[in-house]
Amino acid sequence: MIIGITGLNGSGKDAAAALLKAMNFYHVSLSDFLRKELEQRKQKITRDALIKIGNELREKEGADVLARRAITTIKDGENHVFTSLRNPQEVRLLQQRKDFLLVNVVAPEKARLERLVKRNRESDPKTLEDLRTKEKEEKSSDPNAQQLHTVASMAKITLVNDSTIEKLQQKVERLVSDHLYKLHEARPDWDHYFMNIAEQVKLRATCLSARKGAIIVRDKMIISTGYNGTPKGITHCVDGGCLRCTARHLGKFKSGSYPEPCTCCHSEENAIAQAAYNGVSTRDSIIYTTFTPCVNCAKMIINAGIREVVCKVVYPDDEGTKLLEKAEVKLRVLG
Repeated sequence: MIIGITGLNGSGKDAAAALLKAMNFYHVSLSDFLRKELEQRKQKITRDALIKIGNELREKEGADVLARRAITTIKDGENHVFTSLRNPQEVRLLQQRKDFLLVNVVAPEKARLERLVKRNRESDPKTLEDLRTKEKEEKSSDPNAQQLHTVASMAKITLVNDSTIEKLQQKVERLVSDHLYKLHEARPDWDHYFMNIAEQVKLRATCLSARKGAIIVRDKMIISTGYNGTPKGITHCVDGGCLRCTARHLGKFKSGSYPEPCTCCHSEENAIAQAAYNGVSTRDSIIYTTFTPCVNCAKMIINAGIREVVCKVVYPDDEGTKLLEKAEVKLRVLG
């Protein structure tokens, strides 16, 4: 899970992050990326300098630049806490993930000032007036500037930190326990799972034409794969093995014309041929293909006993799909 922490100065957001870090969360502060920028420029790191460089980066690279950088640090299978979220676009980018939760840590104004005075950093406010002035600077309407008030309003959870650190720890632990099984990236359904694999299979295609991939599945297990290209032992199409494809790409004729035979096999027929080669039955199976089948592949699908075709892109020639319909082979276009 990724827990984002936001809150006003002195609210206890750093304390909440520290408690999560003690629970083996990896701490990623978006301000660290700003500190690195200032270090590279050999500039003094102050609160005002951080605000200025942050606004500059958002202006140049987009308002979500820091969130994009933070995402690159995520370790698969580990929990993370993100702090210094100060722009709505940062939050919107992170909210696209199913494993992200934004938490707003709040505390009474006087309590926040007392904490800041006790902390005694050089740039921290010393009076309520100073505190309010500082916070006003972080409530800009500029889309590339800090907008803490808007970020706070986007939080799904509000964590009230008006007591002891022990009480805050209890709340943080309860927060993690309550969301442990809720915050994780959703798994793809079976259709998209298999289609994603077919998309990977097509990357092996050796045809000069559009790359296509297909996999044959039975009982949710892959029994064969195929991509388009020349037969085994024949020079690859991308190396000049198919005269028709070469001539077409040299501008001799248009796509769809067949003045000479094509040497390449389609992904569906390769998947069926590979199953036959390995002695695997395709009866009552499902074929996932990145394009709807042509008429020749449709004929092979029918005769191979495949009961369903799931495709991603509709091929301009619908003769194949008409043939599947006549043979009562189910066809679905995956959205």
